[in-house]
Amino acid sequence: MLSEAEGTGRQVRAVFTDGTITVYQAYASRIAEPALRAGTFVDPFRRERMTWIKPSFLWMMYRCGWATKADQERVLAIDITREGFTWALEHACPSHYDRSRFGSEAEWRRALKSSPVRVQWDPERDLRLNPLPHRAIQIGLSGTAVDRYVDDWITDIRDVTPLAHEIHSLVRTGDLTAAQGLLPQERVYPLPADLVAGPTPTTTTTGA
Repeated sequence: MLSEAEGTGRQVRAVFTDGTITVYQAYASRIAEPALRAGTFVDPFRRERMTWIKPSFLWMMYRCGWATKADQERVLAIDITREGFTWALEHACPSHYDRSRFGSEAEWRRALKSSPVRVQWDPERDLRLNPLPHRAIQIGLSGTAVDRYVDDWITDIRDVTPLAHEIHSLVRTGDLTAAQGLLPQERVYPLPADLVAGPTPTTTTTGA
């Protein structure tokens, strides 16, 4: 369960079609290149680690420093099925204690331990990577969720590192209009009604 944006400043904004939604991850070339060839994540990608997916392109740019940070030099756009995305949200637990959803911190810790998915909200970013008033979702996958992601949900992987570099170059020269025109056209993603819950706390992750 997660909270919806309206009235809370939280929205899932993404590029999506009738069947897929695009999320982003950044990796070193040693992981990105095999994934691009295979069309999904393969060795040396490690399924036993939590992997964080982000529907927001600019939040990904903030996280990876426009594809300049160590081991985040390659930005991948990953199309996954909307059914898989919904499954992830249905099986998610907030990364931090939310007393509006849990009767006690102990109850939350039990849910966190048993859940294969974590969600959290962080300030969305503008082209200069400054924080915006609304929040962007991040989704952490572990255990069976990683297996489903790698084996069943992914329909396409693309390298968008050149796009990240091009937009960053325009931002650095002050041509924000041109930079804005190159951004992926993200829209508010329609959340199923049964996934909408009360507000959850916001934090910052260190996941890649």
